[in-house]
Order: sequence, then structure tokens, then C-alpha cells
Amino acid sequence: MTTQTLGLPIGNLNGAALVPAAGLMPLAMVTPGEDVKVVSIKGRDNTKRFLENLGFVEGAVIAVVTELAGNVIVSVKDARVAVNKAMATRILTVKA
Repeated sequence: MTTQTLGLPIGNLNGAALVPAAGLMPLAMVTPGEDVKVVSIKGRDNTKRFLENLGFVEGAVIAVVTELAGNVIVSVKDARVAVNKAMATRILTVKA
């Protein structure tokens, strides 16, 4: 049986700074050309709703097209979406 550590808030309690669980990687750290699956989105309700409207829902498989200074262009549901570094760090992923 394997165990997985849960993300724990550090500093503030609004979920902005988290230690990700084992195997989870923020979208900002994904290598271009790699397909990943969205596991969760951290942040306030309006941030989660905004990202969900763009197609970043739990279980969605997305592909990082390119990255520049932490900002990423991602292929989501046959569309390309640019996400800044702050938003990309809130999207936790695993390899697809």
C-alpha cells in the first residue's frame, strides 16, 4: 500500500503557497511538449471558476505548447490558451 502526502499551506491560509503532494507538479513547471492531467486547482472560488471556464477542469488532459519566463501556452480542448505564471502555479497536474 502506498501513501501520498497532502499539500499543506505555508504562511498564509488562502492556498496561494502550497507544498504539492508527491507526484503533483504545478503547470508552470511542466516541460513544453508534455501531456499532463489536471488534478486540482488551488485558489479562491472566482479563480477556480475562471480557469474552469477556460477548460482547466479536474481530469482534463492538456498539453504544454511553449513556455517563456514561467508563462505558458497550453492546448486545452482543441484551443490554445495563454496562462500567466501566477495562474499556472495554481493548476496542479500529473503526467498523463
